[in-house]
Amino acid sequence: MFLLSSTVVKSDRNQLVRVIRDDGVEDDLTRRCFSTYDEAYDELERFYAGLCCSDDRVEYSITLAELEDTNY
Repeated sequence: MFLLSSTVVKSDRNQLVRVIRDDGVEDDLTRRCFSTYDEAYDELERFYAGLCCSDDRVEYSITLAELEDTNY
């Protein structure tokens, strides 16, 4: 399950967002910055759609990208 980290993320369309793993590990999703919350959410939806219910689930959150993170 992915959670909205802040209601500010959804309302601010000019702020870049990132997906983070709740366990702190980096992967292909967490290395990317997204232009909008909706773009990040859609990418997570595609990721979770490809999982089988017996797969180990990794939990993700969507959060504002920090300034130094936007060089991706």
